[in-house]
Amino acid sequence: MKKNAACISVFVLLISYQGFTQKTVLNHIAVYVQDLKRSTNFYREVVQLDTIPEPFHDGRHTWFYLSKNSSLHLISGAAAVTSHDKNSHLCFSVSSVDAFVARLNKAGVAYEDWPGKPQSITTRVDGVKQIYFKDPDGWWIEINDAK
Repeated sequence: MKKNAACISVFVLLISYQGFTQKTVLNHIAVYVQDLKRSTNFYREVVQLDTIPEPFHDGRHTWFYLSKNSSLHLISGAAAVTSHDKNSHLCFSVSSVDAFVARLNKAGVAYEDWPGKPQSITTRVDGVKQIYFKDPDGWWIEINDAK
């Protein structure tokens, strides 16, 4: 028994030493929506996220690519559009907030700065520009140009 415990201890030390320790990483974010088609179109056309194959094929989900190991899942079934606090938001970075604002204006999507001034852009103390707007279900989205 002591021999097995010693072997396990050495194995754990080797794994830790070689950088194989388990890290927690973001897999996905799920957003509960009322109208899947409307929300899918919004995230695809306005936010410009790419869809990826979704394994359920049940008509209740849309999956979007976020990064190599992360995705956004829209899940239909919400009973109503609800109000959410701006402090709870998804954030996406773009190369140009001004170009993104032009897309929002063309799509008729209202946006605001952090304090809530309509059609305004916040410039943070570190120089990053940011705006906030809501998706069709009232979830807040931040767009910024952080590098």
